[in-house]
Amino acid sequence: MRQKSTRAKEPAEKTVRDIRRRTRKQYSVEEKIRIVLEGLRGEDSIAAPCRREGIAESLYYSWSKEFLEAGKKRLAGDPARQANTGEVGELRQEMRDMKELVADMALENRLLKKRSWSPRN
Repeated sequence: MRQKSTRAKEPAEKTVRDIRRRTRKQYSVEEKIRIVLEGLRGEDSIAAPCRREGIAESLYYSWSKEFLEAGKKRLAGDPARQANTGEVGELRQEMRDMKELVADMALENRLLKKRSWSPRN
C-alpha cells in the first residue's frame, strides 16, 4: 500500500515543480542592479534583501559577481565598449559601401564571363 502512495506523490511533485518553474519571476536588469547595490551597501546582511526579494543567496552572489566583473572590464578599458555611436555609424556606412562595391564587381565579373563564353564567338 505504501508503494501506491509514493507513486501518486511523484507525478504531483513533478507537477508542482513544473508550475514553480513556469511561474518563476524574471528579474529585469534594473531590478538585479538595484538588489546587488542594496547588498553592496552593507546596511543589512545579504540574507535580508534576498528574503525580501524572494531569491536564493547563491543567485544574489552570482548576480553580484557578474556585476563586478562587468565593471572591472569597463574600467580596464574594454575595447568592445569604447566605440562611440558616431564611430559605429561611420563603420556601418563604410561596410554598406564596401558590400555594394563587392556586389557591383561580382555582377560585372559574371557579365564578363557570360560574354566570353557565349556561343556567338
